Amino acid sequence: MQLYNKLNNNERKALIQSAGEERLTISFYKYVKINNPEIFRNFLFVFWDSIDVLGRIYVAVEGINAQLSVPACKFDQFKGHLDSIYFLSDVRLNIAIEHSEYSFLKLKVKVKTKIVADGLSDHKFDVDNSGTHVDAVKFNKLVDDPNTLLIDMRNHYESEIGHFKGAITPDVDTFRESLEIIEKKLNNFKGTKNLLMYCTGGIRCEKASAYYKHRGFKNIFQLEGGIISYTRQVKLEGLENKFIGKNFVFDDRRAEIISEDVIAKCHQCGAPADTHVNCANDACNLLFIQCDACKEKMENCCSVRCKEINGLPFSEQKLLRKGKGNSNDIFKKGKSNRLKYKKNLETIFKR
Repeated sequence: MQLYNKLNNNERKALIQSAGEERLTISFYKYVKINNPEIFRNFLFVFWDSIDVLGRIYVAVEGINAQLSVPACKFDQFKGHLDSIYFLSDVRLNIAIEHSEYSFLKLKVKVKTKIVADGLSDHKFDVDNSGTHVDAVKFNKLVDDPNTLLIDMRNHYESEIGHFKGAITPDVDTFRESLEIIEKKLNNFKGTKNLLMYCTGGIRCEKASAYYKHRGFKNIFQLEGGIISYTRQVKLEGLENKFIGKNFVFDDRRAEIISEDVIAKCHQCGAPADTHVNCANDACNLLFIQCDACKEKMENCCSVRCKEINGLPFSEQKLLRKGKGNSNDIFKKGKSNRLKYKKNLETIFKR
């Protein structure tokens, strides 16, 4: 029985191309007690592999967090399988705004300690006691309320290319880091302000809202289904779109266009740009924003040095990397000192 992906990216791309089928990019999550994550993980892999589902799925005792690519022609089979699992029956599916046949090239179902790394001790508070979920209509009304504090629960490189108008966008690298910083900054408003939070698909807000209620915040609201669901509702119902720029996503698409506004800058020349790339030098792999002109000039690299290394024969590149770990720059995501026009980091919150 095959329980792990056996194809490399090029082999999978060739199969997808030859199939010529439309694929849907989907995400969902569920906080629920799973007694044996390993058995559940194998159960999912076997069926999803049989219907050519690809993606990145985390399973833990606390639940499941899934980002998937599903053949459109097999969506009903996929949905029927979910509905056969009692705690996933009618789970909300976030269908991507923009699809790509190559958003995922492997099926990876991993058992994790947490489905989102939050650094919290869940036994110390009721994780099911989350904030009030609001749809796009209620969300817009709350945003217009002067008594509302709108908080972006995502990381700095996500909000840099797109966020809701007037949102507080913490300068953080991780969700775990954001929880304490936001609490300290908003401590004086625990009982007086509406705390309205949002993230990509809703999963980070689910845990954060329960944590902040535990910490004494009173009026907590969260955007149901996150930015993805909001965008669909706005289009279907003809609502005002309060999101500007792109929504960062964690697959090969990198982002979805929500509005035509370009709110970020190329990290190399400062020109308007909002396309994230990874440095072509495998020993660097830094995630940063690069415009088309710099992409051509720098040959997809973040620095002259990386461009020089990437131009060497592959055998020489391997020798340079031998015995060395990955550069710490891969964790800096747009903050490397080699980037001249990196995001202004002078303030914790940027309104």
